[in-house]
Amino acid sequence: MDAIDHKILMQLQKNAKQNTKEIAAKVGLSVTPTYERIKKLEQRGIVKSYVALLDRKKIGKELIAYCQVTLSKQQKKMADNFKREVLLLPDIMECHQVSGNFDYLLKIAVDDIGEFHEFLNEKLSIIDGISTIHSAFVLNSVKDSTAYKL
Repeated sequence: MDAIDHKILMQLQKNAKQNTKEIAAKVGLSVTPTYERIKKLEQRGIVKSYVALLDRKKIGKELIAYCQVTLSKQQKKMADNFKREVLLLPDIMECHQVSGNFDYLLKIAVDDIGEFHEFLNEKLSIIDGISTIHSAFVLNSVKDSTAYKL
């Protein structure tokens, strides 16, 4: 990837609905080479997909919680089972295996504390192999970005 590819990626991260002509003008290329570069970035898997970013409050997802999950044993079978189960729970926005004092960090988006309580008790805590769950709730978001610095 060169500097032009980086500029194209930054434009796509700002607004993926821009057409190729608009992106070309902003990165200093004509339309055809810009189109070809975008297609190559897609084919190489650098651009994985195009999505709409929703205003979570306007769709009722008022509560964001981060859960630190520790498994009872460090065994592949248990970790694989946990990962499979997490993929089935749409309230979990992100799941990261981490180093440190716990094994996984989950980002959960729900309507309110009641829905979180139900999620925790009826979905997350019943996954076989979980030893502990510690939760923290977002009070205010100082920065909430999806764009990578290139």
